[in-house]
Amino acid sequence: MERQIRAQYTVDYKTQAVSLAQTLGATKAARKLGISVKTLENWIRISRDGSGFVQAGRRRPVSELEAEVARLRAENQQLRMERDFTKKAAAYFAKESK
Repeated sequence: MERQIRAQYTVDYKTQAVSLAQTLGATKAARKLGISVKTLENWIRISRDGSGFVQAGRRRPVSELEAEVARLRAENQQLRMERDFTKKAAAYFAKESK
């Protein structure tokens, strides 16, 4: 199975798409641009919030502490899944041996 490449749009493109959606409507503008209506609606919502679009590469850098917390959370989730699997397997085999 091939990984689908995620499209990346410039801030200028998003801004122009939002202004086009305001004149034509979201559905017609999305169809004309060849993008999903939901994507365009998300862009409209972001522009209304005033938070602005994040340009690729201009995101806030992640501190070492935040990276460590994210890594530990992922590891914790993995360990919980393994624990749950072990519990279920033990219950299955205990039930089968009766």
